[in-house]
Amino acid sequence: MTRKTEEASSRRDFLKLAATTAPLAAVAVATTGGTAEAAEPDLSSNKMQDTAHTRAYLDSVRF
Repeated sequence: MTRKTEEASSRRDFLKLAATTAPLAAVAVATTGGTAEAAEPDLSSNKMQDTAHTRAYLDSVRF
């Protein structure tokens, strides 16, 4: 048999970790089910609305 080094991880270790963290992630998603609040759009304005959605989009497209 070969010795296993501490730096190397096997597929079995990964599957053990994945099996334990998947239920925790599901619980975290289920417990944070708050309501989303959107700003009322100003339809009379021609410029882009400054809302949390537009800020999140603009932050995500920055390089």
